[in-house]
Amino acid sequence: MMRIDWIDKLRHFLQTMAFSLTISAVQYAFRPERPYEVAMVYSMAIGFCIWASIDFGRHLFPSTLETGWPKGRAGVILPIIGIAMGYMLGTLVSDSWFGWSSWNQGLPELRLSLLITLVAGGSITYYFYIRNKAAYLQARMTEARQHANEARLKLLETQLEPHMLFNTLANLRVLIGIDPQRAQDMLDRMVAYLRATLDASRASSHPLEREFDRLRDYLELMAVRMGPRMRYTLDLPADLAAAPIPTLLLQPLVENSIKHGLEPKVDGGAITVRASRDGALLRLEVSDTGVGFDAATARSDGFGLAQVQERLATAYGERAGLQRESTPGQGTSVHLHLPLTP
Repeated sequence: MMRIDWIDKLRHFLQTMAFSLTISAVQYAFRPERPYEVAMVYSMAIGFCIWASIDFGRHLFPSTLETGWPKGRAGVILPIIGIAMGYMLGTLVSDSWFGWSSWNQGLPELRLSLLITLVAGGSITYYFYIRNKAAYLQARMTEARQHANEARLKLLETQLEPHMLFNTLANLRVLIGIDPQRAQDMLDRMVAYLRATLDASRASSHPLEREFDRLRDYLELMAVRMGPRMRYTLDLPADLAAAPIPTLLLQPLVENSIKHGLEPKVDGGAITVRASRDGALLRLEVSDTGVGFDAATARSDGFGLAQVQERLATAYGERAGLQRESTPGQGTSVHLHLPLTP
């Protein structure tokens, strides 16, 4: 048996009553000699009986997913029977209320009353039919859009992983020739890093604490290569540890800080990754004390920054953003803001 959504039923009832009041107002406007209360009671009683007959009666038949409406002939016969039954029952209830019989009125009056009921009942039935179909299609579109976004994020992530690995392997190749022991340490760090991130890389998002753990593994890996020329600080408040973010979101920014900020600087510098709360927003900052750049000749910093911007847009739309600031000789800061809840 189909589960009845009582909230939806209440919404349909209130819309039907509003429609019935509109009909009674139109009737009174054309026939002001009759008391408005009469038109209102008959209109609401008939509207209620038609709504109850059709909206509850449709659950007795197999329905389509698109509209929740009975399939085949039942979808045509049900509103016809519902309108007829609603008219008779609503008229009987109203007659009892006022203590007279509407069936004794003349044929033209009865014909007009039937015509109004058929037009009104058919219109409101069609309205609910189209509304349910539109709601179903909207839900399907939302679901398809969500699946597309998830697939796109996974594609972006598969592009990020090789990017990091290629950079690390290139660095490892250089160290093998000049410092085999440091190359061995770096290889051990890389194996540990890959083992720790294998499970996390299979998900589209993970807690911020896990993102910081992965950054720590990566920065320890880079520290083997750069030695004392690189220092780092990770600042994650305990109340933000469980906040969900896309996987590998911050790592490309850290890579940019090392490649474009610290490596070109003779004495290196420091990297700081910080998280903070701003109302309903999560603020993330990746800053370095590297060479910086001049805004007039600013670069995009290539693949990493573009991927971060695209992933934010895909996951959060206009609710997230990225800003970058830099001063030549003093370093660069990248600020991200995104909603704390997806």
